[in-house]
Amino acid sequence: MNQKVSLFFRYIILLIVGLPGPYLFYLVFTPLTIYPVFFVLRLFYPSIILENTSLIIGANTINLIPACIAGAAYYLILILNLAMPMKLEKRARSIIFAFFSFLLLNILRIVIFTALFIGGFELFDLAHKLTWYLGSTILVVAIWFLSVYIFKIKEIPFYTDLKNLSNTIINKGKRKK
Repeated sequence: MNQKVSLFFRYIILLIVGLPGPYLFYLVFTPLTIYPVFFVLRLFYPSIILENTSLIIGANTINLIPACIAGAAYYLILILNLAMPMKLEKRARSIIFAFFSFLLLNILRIVIFTALFIGGFELFDLAHKLTWYLGSTILVVAIWFLSVYIFKIKEIPFYTDLKNLSNTIINKGKRKK
């Protein structure tokens, strides 16, 4: 596919996916997060009940709100991935790796924090807030850098596209003279 056509389609996809905001990511990743969390926790807490997006363990209710699902993090991963030129197969593998890695680590995070909450960990609120505000961002950045390393990505999101566009415009201007 021609570089300009690829650029156009990548940003059209970002625009279309971005119009409803991260809603699409929550729609897809809410069940992909909640059900594995429920099944893993059921190994440790056999009496656990799943009611919509809430986990009930004895007298404790854990509400898995959208921030727990982290749909915006998946959206950021997609933005980083689509905001640079890359062969389709490499892009698909990179997106699948990043989404799957984040999903697994997010499930693990929720399971661990549920156990801390049920266990009455004294610093639960502090630990929860720190991972909520900083943890997801650090996790996305770490997964992105790992993707860059594993898939040998040389391009820089947005910058490479802008550089290529500017070179095209400059070269076009030189040919006219």
